[in-house]
Amino acid sequence: MTESALFQDLAVLMAVAGLVAVIFHRLRWPKVIGYLLAGILMGRYSWGGSFLADETSIQTIGQLGIVFLMLTLGLEFSAGALKKVKGVSGPMAFVDTVVMIWIGYTVGRRIFGWSSVQSLFLGAAICDSATTLLAKTIDEMKWTGRPFVKYVISTSILEDVMCVGVIALVTGVANGKGLSFGEVGWSLGALAVFFVCTVVLGMILVPRLLNVVAKSNNDESLLLTLLGCCFFVSWVAYKLDFSLALGAFLMGVLGSSSVARRRLLNLAAPLRGMFAAVFFVTIGCLVNPSVCWANIGVILLLSLVVIGGKGFNCFLISVLTGQPLKTAVQTAFGLAQIGEFAYMVALLYMTATGDSTSPMYQIVVGVSLVTTCISPLMLRLSDPVGDWVDRRTPARAKRWLAQYNVWLQRIRAAAVPGETTSRVRKSLVYLGVFWVLIFAFSVIASILDGYDWSRFSTFFNAHKKAFFSLAMNLVFLAFLKPIWTAGRHLGNDVGLLLLAGTRFSGGETWRKAILRTARNFTLLAVSAVTLFEIFMIDVNFLPEEASVRIGLFVVLAIAIPVAVRYLWPAMSAAGEQFNEALEAEARMAEKPEPLVFSMPSDRYLKVLLAETSPAIGLTIKALDIRAKTGASVVAVLRNGEKIGNPGADWCFAPGDEVEAIGDPRQLSSLKDLLGVVSVVS
Repeated sequence: MTESALFQDLAVLMAVAGLVAVIFHRLRWPKVIGYLLAGILMGRYSWGGSFLADETSIQTIGQLGIVFLMLTLGLEFSAGALKKVKGVSGPMAFVDTVVMIWIGYTVGRRIFGWSSVQSLFLGAAICDSATTLLAKTIDEMKWTGRPFVKYVISTSILEDVMCVGVIALVTGVANGKGLSFGEVGWSLGALAVFFVCTVVLGMILVPRLLNVVAKSNNDESLLLTLLGCCFFVSWVAYKLDFSLALGAFLMGVLGSSSVARRRLLNLAAPLRGMFAAVFFVTIGCLVNPSVCWANIGVILLLSLVVIGGKGFNCFLISVLTGQPLKTAVQTAFGLAQIGEFAYMVALLYMTATGDSTSPMYQIVVGVSLVTTCISPLMLRLSDPVGDWVDRRTPARAKRWLAQYNVWLQRIRAAAVPGETTSRVRKSLVYLGVFWVLIFAFSVIASILDGYDWSRFSTFFNAHKKAFFSLAMNLVFLAFLKPIWTAGRHLGNDVGLLLLAGTRFSGGETWRKAILRTARNFTLLAVSAVTLFEIFMIDVNFLPEEASVRIGLFVVLAIAIPVAVRYLWPAMSAAGEQFNEALEAEARMAEKPEPLVFSMPSDRYLKVLLAETSPAIGLTIKALDIRAKTGASVVAVLRNGEKIGNPGADWCFAPGDEVEAIGDPRQLSSLKDLLGVVSVVS
């Protein structure tokens, strides 16, 4: 791939995408279909030759499209909104994703005779519904207020999140030697470690960094900071044999915890529009119409599997979670399709396995095209079909469902944990995260130890294991304080649970003794687990030389006062920053939207003062602007800094941008007074 070919192909793709967007917008058809059809016509399979200079550049451009799509999807991710419907959308997304992966894997293995890896990718490709397609179709139908919409959208978002993990899993499996429980377990474990480390460290660093940059009111710096973090995390995910999509999505989620979330979404929207269009065109370029036609039976069969399987799963879970029959039917009809994730998974299969001869890619794209075209029709049919099902359901079945819903509400009310139980769960989660982070830092140290550092320093390279061992154990030392704090809180709450509902003849003395015993025993257990983990890591990582080990222990012993003085307060500050990032969405939801007033264009004026202006060197008071013109100067922009409501002593200088309000006659008089020929748009 040459530089000239890359720019030529990007120019062609963008020109075609722009033309298709205009045409399909006027026709009121889904633009995604237009992008795919344009790509098919541009590809080498339709005419025997490609309109592109280098087809290898297509995959590179397509990968950029994946990154920007997943970044913006993560920025739109709202944990608060999903929390309100988690009782319905959570089980539905989980069951639908797992069942469809299993169905796709079974169909691939037993019916099509494909390999395990190929069948697993097929299952991953048909497990996720298209969030973008759903949102756009529902908005165009003016159905955003319908009861089922919140469940459809939230379920599709949760499926997107799960599919990100599935993509990471299947990509890791594809890079191995096949599919086995050991490899799946290893992939899931590595994925969990990467996920926890990225989220925890990212929550501490990324929102704070974005907030600091956002204060400069420089959109360019804010966008570049976001993209820099995004591509760095995506690169780390790629180096660990996960997909770029995982890193980009996680970065988007971290960015959504920033107070500048809305600005980030607005800034990233044009990039998403550009690269999403290019992505779908590149997907179409890889489609072979003859192969799709040769497998039309398979495509139609899989389309029926997708519509029937996803529709049945979502209908069943909707009913089981207590939704009305019509809502359940509409939810099933809305989610019975696949979209952009199917293309992504199919493209990743080709890049991860290098299998360009398999028809799976063409089949998956064909199924997605069929379900994408049918989806708007199914949504429109869901209304009359839902009414018909509700009317035709026997009265006895409706009474049974009503009794079931009452029983379900009682179960949910009884399952709400108490305050003490919630604190216990929170402490256990914190401890689990700390233990995962300890293991993750040992993995990072091991990876860094594997690099050759001789080009930077031969001395450092010769003793790199000792340096990385010291750094790793200093991090472990910093973790001890928050781990002991969490262990102490856990012990107190465990003691309260033990005392709940019991009475002792000894009164307060026995109560304090039990609380103290529970706290000390729990703290001892937590300390034992932590120290055992650190011991096992050090046994396997520390240098073999006894003198080096003794020296490291001496240095660590000397470093304990330093840890108490500096590291432990730093960890406390990091913990506070993490909690602030977790609560950022709730704070932003409580903060009212700023009121925006629109001023008629004929009552607002913005002018640039030239050096020849008679106002240069004079103040607002000296010019007597209010008395002479009737207009009011509301702001002045000087050297990039905007001063609102400048006082009467404000002295004008060349290059000032003056903003004023008044009626057309007053603004015209102000222009004459300031000697302005043209206005600033």
